[in-house]
Parts: sequence; structure tokens; C-alpha cells
Amino acid sequence: MSVMAPLGLLLLSAIWLLPSVSAFYLPGVAPQDFKKGDDLQVKVNKLTSTKTQLPYAYYSLDYCKPKKIINSAENLGEVLRGDIIENSPYVFQMKEDKSCVVVCRHEKLSQSSVKAFNEKIDDDYRVNMILDNLPVAMRIPSDNSVYDRGFRVGVKDSLEKGSTEHKYFIHNHLSFKVQYHIDGVSETSRIVGFDVTPYSVKHKYDGAWDGEKTKLTTCNPNDKESTKQRDPQELVADEELIFSYDIKFLPSEVKWASRWDTYLLMGDDQIHWFSIINSLMIVLFLSGMVAMIMLRTLHRDISKYNELESQEEAQEETGWKLVHGDVFRPPSHAGLLCVYVGTGVQFLGMTVVTMIFAMLGFLSPANRGGLMTAMLLLWVFMGLFAGYSSSRMYKMFKGTDWKTNTLKTAFLFPGTIFVVFFILNALIWGEKSSGAIPFGTMFALVCLWFGISVPLVFVGSYFGFKKPAVEDPVRTNKIPRQIPEQAWYMRPVFSILIGGILPFGAVFIELFFILTSIWLHRFYYIFGFLFIVFLILMVTCAEITIVLCYFQLCSEDYHWWWRAYLTAGSSALYLFLYAAYYFFAKLDITKVVSGILYFGYMVMISYSFFVLTGTIGFYACYWFVRTIYASVKID
Repeated sequence: MSVMAPLGLLLLSAIWLLPSVSAFYLPGVAPQDFKKGDDLQVKVNKLTSTKTQLPYAYYSLDYCKPKKIINSAENLGEVLRGDIIENSPYVFQMKEDKSCVVVCRHEKLSQSSVKAFNEKIDDDYRVNMILDNLPVAMRIPSDNSVYDRGFRVGVKDSLEKGSTEHKYFIHNHLSFKVQYHIDGVSETSRIVGFDVTPYSVKHKYDGAWDGEKTKLTTCNPNDKESTKQRDPQELVADEELIFSYDIKFLPSEVKWASRWDTYLLMGDDQIHWFSIINSLMIVLFLSGMVAMIMLRTLHRDISKYNELESQEEAQEETGWKLVHGDVFRPPSHAGLLCVYVGTGVQFLGMTVVTMIFAMLGFLSPANRGGLMTAMLLLWVFMGLFAGYSSSRMYKMFKGTDWKTNTLKTAFLFPGTIFVVFFILNALIWGEKSSGAIPFGTMFALVCLWFGISVPLVFVGSYFGFKKPAVEDPVRTNKIPRQIPEQAWYMRPVFSILIGGILPFGAVFIELFFILTSIWLHRFYYIFGFLFIVFLILMVTCAEITIVLCYFQLCSEDYHWWWRAYLTAGSSALYLFLYAAYYFFAKLDITKVVSGILYFGYMVMISYSFFVLTGTIGFYACYWFVRTIYASVKID
């Protein structure tokens, strides 16, 4: 039990520190100070929908446009997310409240524009805006402390009860509130909040239209509720449509460095604690079994085997020592195992470094696409470790064609992911969505892969293959030993499927929040919780693989190499099955293309999870087998 004590202390210490790191982040961008009257430029981002999962550019609808549309600088992660950030005609002046400002007027709305608006309202699309790098949010009526990202394009209403025909109303009047924090030294202000309440208002005015100078009779500056009391603006072809907004500035005690807290507020900490405790129970159960095997059973076995003196006694021995002459025999498809182990090391390195940086607050939510960019670059540079670990194992299996092995390591996993990604991107492009990756970005990804990752894999392989091969603790017999008939519960398929349940059980609660973040467009920034769950996942994968490997060797089955990898890796199957349940139980996706996108991306995520967990389980089992066979005297 003493072996597991440091791990337990580590986990308990991390949990003790968790409240301080669960939502910690660095601001990510330099603060901007504003004086009274300074221009504040509102930018627009993509239109998003949880029903279709297909983003579209803001100006794909007939909204008011500035004189010149300018795209903001984007990083690679933003492009992969489908972000299109552009300027807008919404320009405020700092600390200057205004009521019913006219943005623009469509004299006659075309039939195609009405159809486009109606389709987006049907699919529950939301408009996303940005002010001073802060996304616009809308208070949820049921809970004023909780915000939702963006606001709906509009709403629809049935003509009659039970009717399939609807009237569509657009949100053409936006009531903005900007919160600011005053710097006590310089008396300048920093923006710390940006929220909106959308209304549908059929605007009226007296006399002829005079552009932005026109006074709307549907707005009374002295009547704060005026926009709520007017008739809504129905979307009808060849009718007039006027866009307007209110702006109100409010002082706030929230400091600039904490302005993202309202977006990252998670009201369900208790569920995360339950997840941690649930996972810890699994770890403690497995730790007890491993400790029992290591300290009781193995200690007894090793003592007994080392005390055997006569040849007759040695012939009567049973258990794992009997297969000592075959346990290090290279498995079938040994080269493929080396490739997957190398890829898993690459994935593990990327995951650990990303998680540490995110937990320490370096991947700020203000830096849109920063997390994805960091993961992509780390994956590329971790190719060095993939090549090294793959070639070390390949040489241990007495392989000679290290260059072919290196090519497989560099291309098998990334190539599979790239093909699936390319097919999904073609589907998105066919839907004319802004989520489609442009050709230039696709070319940049290929350059990262071929120009940096592949050479690094070769460099790692060269140095790994150059080192002396790892020596096995026991000799391998020339003739393979016959494996006795196995009990039904020790058959490979059953054993592998059982092994994946506990690692999945350790993470499935946190998985719910991650899927919600991805597919319901919520912020996820509780990396303190996630890091603890990831540590527990690693321990669980290692321990369940060791336990099942020990039982396998005791039943005189020495084909443990692939089974060790697949035992922990089978948790990916449960992850995909849970994703399928989540799709039907939690999401409201009806379009076929959107369903294909969901399952396509979840296949990629599950495949990645398989490689990660399989490698963790394999290395744990490899260490265990080497340790126990190095502890006994073999004549």
C-alpha cells in the first residue's frame, strides 16, 4: 500500500488547491483605456446554431453594413473554429448614453433576404458581437446571474393554434449595456461588461425619411419601456425594415482582469466534485487490488519461485513464471503496435503540456482559438517523442526497417484524421458555411505536417534507433509454448471490453460538460477539475491494465502486448457510445449533414482517446511485466 501513498497525497493536495485554480486565467490581451467620448467599435462574429452546428458569416444575412467591411486578424485556431470577425456600423462613444439610434433602413426587403432570415430563425441561429474583445451576452430571464452567448436572429409565432404556418419576427432593435471600471489613478475607464437585450419593433416616423437624422416615433427617450410596447417587426417581402439600438453605460466594481468571470461562471460545482469523488473511489478500489497483487500475491509467488531447489519442484510450478520463456516474444503486427505506441506518446505529451498551460491560466478565453492553436503546434513538435519511442520499441522487437516504421508513425494516425477531416470539410463547404476551412489554411496545415512534424518524427526515430536495444530480463525460447484452454471470462474480447469500463467511468461526468461546451457553445474553463480527472484517468488506465494482465499471465497466456493496449484503449468505445446517447438525448439536430458532422468529429475524438488511453495502459503493463520477471531467478 505504501507504493500508492504518494499518489493519494498528490491527488488530495491537488483537490485541496482546486477551488483556486478551477477557473483561473490570465487576461490574455493588454487592457485598453478609454476616455469619455472615445469611439468604441463593435465587431461582429459568425452566426451560430446548436441545431445545425454550421456557422455562417454575419453578413450572409441582409444586416446593416459599414462602408467598408474589414476582416480582423485571425490566428489558426480561429480559422479552424470558423470565426469570421468583421467591423460593423455599431459605433458607440464612451460614457455617452443614446436612445433609438438609427443604424440603417432597408426600403424594400427582398424575397431572398426574407427567406434567408426565416431559415436562420427556424434553425435558432444566434448573432455574436464583440466589444473590446468581450463577446456580447444576454441575461437568461430565469436567472439574472447567468448569461447566454449572443442573441437570437428573431422569433416565430404560429398563425393559429396547431397551424404549421408561422409569422417570423426579426430582432431589429438592440438595447446594449456596457459596464466600465474606472481607474482610480488615471481616471480612464476599462470595459468590463457587454450585454444586450434584443427587441422586435415595427418602427414608425413622421415625414420623409432623412437617413440617420430621422426621428422615430416608436422611441421615446423618457419611456424606458417604449420598445417593449410597440408592434413587432414581421419579416415580409417588399416592406420597410429599420435597424436601431440603445446604448447605456454603467459603472461597475468588477476589475478588468476579472471581467470574464460572468462568462465562465459554472453553477454546478457540486456535480464536478461528485465526478472527482466518483473517480477517486474507482482509483482507490483499483489501487487496493494492485497493492494486494504487488505486496501479497507477487511477493509470495516470487519468494516461492526463488526457493524452488529441485528440478521436480520446478516442473510442478504453475502460474505466471511458467511463461517466462515466451512473455517477451514479439507480438504479431509488432510494427503496427510500435506505431500506435509512438503516436500515443505524442498525444500524451500534447495533452499534458496543454492541460498544464491551461490550468496555470496561460490559454486565456480572451484569446479566441488560442487553445486549438496551442494543441495543434504542440502536436507537431511532439513528433520528436513519437519517433523516438516508436523506434526504441521497434528495435526491441528486433526490427530492422526503421525508416518504414518511422513513415508509418508520421502518417498513419494524422493521415486517418486528415482524410476524415477533409471529407467533413467538403460537407461543410457544400452547405456554404463559414465553418469550411479555406484552401490556404488547409495548405498551411499540410505544411505543418510535412514540413515540421514528419522531419521531427524522423529525427526522433534516428536517435531512438541509434541507442542500444532494451534488454529483456529473461531469455525467449525458440519454440513457442502452447497456451492452455482459457476460461470464458479470460477470452480476449470479454477481457478487453471489461477493461475499458472503469477508465470511462472515471471521466464520463466531466465528459458531459466537455460535450456541452463543444456542441451547445458554452464556455469551458474549469481546467483545475479537468486536470485532476485526467490524472485519475491515467492511474485508472494503468491499474486496470496491470490487474487484467496479471490474471492473464497467471492463466499462462503470454499474448499480452496488444491486449494491454486494447484493454485501456477500449474505453474509447464507451466514449463513442456515450456520444451517441448524448446526440439523441441532449441535442436537437435534425439536418442529415449536421448529424454526419457530429458523428464524424466524435469518431476523431474517440480515435484520439483510444490512442491516448491505450498507450498509458500499455506502458504501465510493460513496466509491470519487466518488473516481476526481473524479480525471479530463472535457470
